[in-house]
Amino acid sequence: MSFALGQRWISDSESDLGLGTVIAIDGRSVSLLFPASGEQRCYAKQQAPLTRIRFVAGDRIRSAEEQELDVTDVHEEDGLVIYRGIDVSSGQPTTLRETFLDHFLSFSQPQDRMYSGQIDRLDAFSLRYQSLQRLHRLQQNPLRGLSGGRIDLIPHQLFIAEEVAKRHAPRVMLADEVGLGKTIEAALIIHQQLICGLAQRVLIVVPESLQHQWLVEMLRRFNLPVAIFDQERCQQSALDQQNPFESEQLVLCSLEFLSTESSWRQLAVEAGWDLMVVDEAHHLEWSETEPSTAYQCISALAETIPGIILLTATPDQLGHRSHFARLQLLDPDRFYDYQDFVQQEQQYQHIAALAKAVLHEQPLSPTNRQALMDLLQDEQLTPALDTLQQSKTTDIEQQQAAQQLLQPLLDRHGTGRILFRNSRRTIQGFPKRHANLIPLQSPELYQRSADTIKQATIKPSLHSEIAGQLLTPERLYQQGAPEQAWVDIDPRIPALIALLKQHKTEKFLLICAHAQTAIELEKALMQREGIRAAVFHEQMSILERDKAAAYFAQQDYSAQILLCSEIGSEGRNFQFAHHLVLFDLPLNPDLLEQRIGRLDRIGQQQEIQLHVMYFRQHTQEYLLQWYHQALNALEQTCQTGAALYQQYAPALTELLLKPEWSDAGLQSLIQQSQHSHQHLLEQLEQGRDQLLEIHSSGGQNAQQLSEQLQQLDRQHHLASFMIQCWDQLGITQEERSDTCLILKTSEHMEISHYPGLDDEGISVTFDRATALAQEDIQFLSWDHPMVLHTLDLLTQEQRGNNTVALLPNPALPAGSWFLELIYLVEASAPPVLQLGRYLPVTPLRLLLEAQGRNLAQSVPAEQLEKQLEPVAKQASVKIVKALRSQLDPVLQQAEQHALQQLPTVKQHAKQRMQQALQEEIQRLQQLQAVNPAVRPEEIEHLRQQQIDLTSYIDKARLKLDAVRLIVVSHDKP
Repeated sequence: MSFALGQRWISDSESDLGLGTVIAIDGRSVSLLFPASGEQRCYAKQQAPLTRIRFVAGDRIRSAEEQELDVTDVHEEDGLVIYRGIDVSSGQPTTLRETFLDHFLSFSQPQDRMYSGQIDRLDAFSLRYQSLQRLHRLQQNPLRGLSGGRIDLIPHQLFIAEEVAKRHAPRVMLADEVGLGKTIEAALIIHQQLICGLAQRVLIVVPESLQHQWLVEMLRRFNLPVAIFDQERCQQSALDQQNPFESEQLVLCSLEFLSTESSWRQLAVEAGWDLMVVDEAHHLEWSETEPSTAYQCISALAETIPGIILLTATPDQLGHRSHFARLQLLDPDRFYDYQDFVQQEQQYQHIAALAKAVLHEQPLSPTNRQALMDLLQDEQLTPALDTLQQSKTTDIEQQQAAQQLLQPLLDRHGTGRILFRNSRRTIQGFPKRHANLIPLQSPELYQRSADTIKQATIKPSLHSEIAGQLLTPERLYQQGAPEQAWVDIDPRIPALIALLKQHKTEKFLLICAHAQTAIELEKALMQREGIRAAVFHEQMSILERDKAAAYFAQQDYSAQILLCSEIGSEGRNFQFAHHLVLFDLPLNPDLLEQRIGRLDRIGQQQEIQLHVMYFRQHTQEYLLQWYHQALNALEQTCQTGAALYQQYAPALTELLLKPEWSDAGLQSLIQQSQHSHQHLLEQLEQGRDQLLEIHSSGGQNAQQLSEQLQQLDRQHHLASFMIQCWDQLGITQEERSDTCLILKTSEHMEISHYPGLDDEGISVTFDRATALAQEDIQFLSWDHPMVLHTLDLLTQEQRGNNTVALLPNPALPAGSWFLELIYLVEASAPPVLQLGRYLPVTPLRLLLEAQGRNLAQSVPAEQLEKQLEPVAKQASVKIVKALRSQLDPVLQQAEQHALQQLPTVKQHAKQRMQQALQEEIQRLQQLQAVNPAVRPEEIEHLRQQQIDLTSYIDKARLKLDAVRLIVVSHDKP
């Protein structure tokens, strides 16, 4: 490189700096000032990543004073280029020294970058084209938004998410039983709506105790960083913004905060959301005369937010009227009168009864057959009815006939479109539970602490709080002036050590009420027996929790036991273990179920072993026996737990606080609770809506969806593509295991920052099982932010948009050349229209010889790619300079070739769009005729979408995205 003061150069690695001027030269280095950005750089002369800017006759250039010049002649004086030409504004001859070129001059068009010497590597062009093809397929993928979650591919969860998320402004209630994954379903819906552009701003409202669980679920499972808004956050944000809720796209609030803080609530109402999710919606109490503050709060939000998702495991918990009121939040036009709602439900019970007969594939009575014919009014279903009547038909024929009849019955189900409910009766795959009770003698020092508090006068309002203290005797003991450390006197510790030694090769999860208990347990296990344990509690950062969970999850040199505080039941997946130690018991049955639910999950391969430690004739035994004998809550999912606790909490806490052991009082409470428990179970069974459960489970459609995603997981396209990207971008990859890589920055990185990668590195996997077992590892999918950002990096920036290659082929004349061009068909539209489903970013490839003939159909890109060889940059610059005058005419011809293809691309896009939306409109219209749950605005939205998309597709335009000059050679480079 030859440098002179005043020369203009551009940085190959930092083209956004603008045009640089040489301001200093010494023996080994050269310094440049970039006036457009105010930056200065110093480079080694021999290795400077710089390209000299030289224009040729025919170019139009601009001076720093915004004078434009059509260049007619170029010559050099004292190392500086002098341009002669015609002033565009005056038409007069003029000259311009390169020193006075416009500082803001930049080259973004691929041909301009090529002519200015900013020529990229051959593999950068190839990867750019490949990225455009990947983006084209991704935007049309019907599974987009469903594949990226760090979740098991459970059919009913996927079905509900796919069914709801594709709707415009969905308004539904998710009411699956405990343990079936309502939170996962809601998060999947949020994720898919965000990925597909159907929603941009989401408000999540949950009880305060669940805020952290939601934060972790959204971040760790779906890579969605939500912001928790409380009093402090709102006050802080209000300093910079009038409405603090407008400062974030994904906001998480507690129901208690919004209900009690009216001023902040009003701002939340005014903030403008696309979707709201409300967890534990059964807490929204309602009556005609006095709706709760919480209900009024959500009602005010629901009036202004288009999409609403309510979550509740017990939709009828606060009574049938409250259930109606929550449905009213979803669709006030339809659910306007309670008595009318009750009458409709009675009609649906008749439909459900007919469906039950069909479901069991029993021969129909003449009455039921006629009732079905009257209801369905479709003679085409007569053969299916006849099949059910015939005893000689095969089981497969019976099943097919039943399915044919069930679908129109499902369509007529009253709340089947807005209410989804699955039960463990219909969803298979849960393990058995075995309760292993470990009775122990309470230490005398513990007993003294308990006696002291029991003998005091306690207000009824404090009964639950004091009972909770008695259930964790180690903490109660530590509150006084302890004579010894509790770990030295508590028999639960030697019992735990014996249990771990008995199962040396198996993993244990232990949950206790308090973080300090977990911390001190870990020290005791290590000091006494050298047992490796990890702790997991609320005082740790999310990163620290991830490391603890990873230490527990890995196989070699890992923790045998993970010691969790109550936060251990926050939603983490530990199902690779099947031993759960309950070091104490929570007073709330729902919390007990949450604890057990860490292991008792769909996909658990082994039976759950519950190890329950308790002190005999102690507060702990009262509660244990009530759970075990009255509710069977240890070995079965307890659907009645919350209702029974609400009913018997006064009697239960009174018993827990008795100074003396009362076996008679315990047995009396157990008998009463057993009777109520059984009565509630019978009511739940009678109230079961099998037709609703059939619809909510998704049947064969759900299974097919799961299988499609499993098949996508088995493909290796993403892994090979991302490894290729990392290699080219200079990102170091190290093997952590057979299914996991560690990514690290390197000195050879071609970009200053890679999304998601910091100086410490990051672990990634493409394997779902690895990601589920080790939550400190990022699960990469086509939906992952790192993958999407990489696609953006490779397609939206200039990298790889031009290159020069050699084609060693003795069959072609040496020195002959071709231009390979990639044009993009692009159109812009609001994200909510999902234009990419019908007209994705579409690369059009052309391969033109020097005479302008297009050979792309005859020479596929893959075939050509294998034959090409790279060219050194300096040689590339010389080749381009030599052919410059011949390239421009071919480029003009290329644009005409591409324009000829544009109408066909548009037409195909409109046909796909019209067909897809018209089929959906017809389906909803047919459904609306038999089911009022279909809102008119859904159909109207689709009609308007057809009109809008037609307009945006018509405005699609062509853009030249990349150019490759290919020169034939008879010699290998």
